[in-house]
Amino acid sequence: MPRSNAIENWVSSFGGGLIAQLENFGRFWMFCAATVSYIAVDLFSVRGWKRLLPQCYFIGTRSVPVIMLTGTFVGMVLLVQGYDQFDNAGLIFQLGGIVNISVVSELGPVLAGVMLAGRVGGALTAELGTMNVTEQLLALRSMGAAPIRYLATPRFLACLLLAPLLTCYANIMGAFGAWLIFAVVKGTDSSIFWSSTQEMVEYWDLWTGLVKAVLFGGAIGMISCYKGFHCKPGAGGVGQACTQAFVASFITILAIDLFLNMIMNGLYERWYGFRSLI
Repeated sequence: MPRSNAIENWVSSFGGGLIAQLENFGRFWMFCAATVSYIAVDLFSVRGWKRLLPQCYFIGTRSVPVIMLTGTFVGMVLLVQGYDQFDNAGLIFQLGGIVNISVVSELGPVLAGVMLAGRVGGALTAELGTMNVTEQLLALRSMGAAPIRYLATPRFLACLLLAPLLTCYANIMGAFGAWLIFAVVKGTDSSIFWSSTQEMVEYWDLWTGLVKAVLFGGAIGMISCYKGFHCKPGAGGVGQACTQAFVASFITILAIDLFLNMIMNGLYERWYGFRSLI
């Protein structure tokens, strides 16, 4: 009898947890639909732009320094790690192109997304979570306003639009950092670096990275706003929501990166054939 009760309790707790997760999953997509539904209206209204521009400044302009610094060090690290191996193999003339392909198509958008999730995602979650805990969202609803429209939509839209631009900064500084090590520190001819980049980096690589950045930015904005709107009461609930937002954003970035790489590689091979970098 006690064993039967233990099994029943386990099944009940497991089923209850599963149902709660499914409810949360459905609530998230309803939140996404509500957030997206206001985009078309706000983009063609003066008030919508007045709500959007301050978020663009906070999410975009104030993120530029850290994004540029991240991109610079990424390019430097890749060049330092690969220089001796390529030099010993007699392939130093291809190092610049391979490093820049890695930056623009993979590491640039991924690391820019991670930095955006850490710097912006946590701040958005904390801001909206504090408003939720202090019942400011309830006050907006009581006045007949839609909190999602006034708070979530401009933040999501700013993340969606500015993530590709921030990724471009990361890519440019990544190429500059790699060149700095290649030409200044190692003393190798700069023309080798830039000629291999021109020959090997294609528009496909650039667009692949920008498509990733759009999806990463949208995921970060949506997850952060959702966690802020649905955080638990108290300061502990806000802190927990910030942690959950960053972890969920980071995992989502990696998952999107995986599946998008599979899709883009399949499309490239179908349209252009197998690609060889050597």
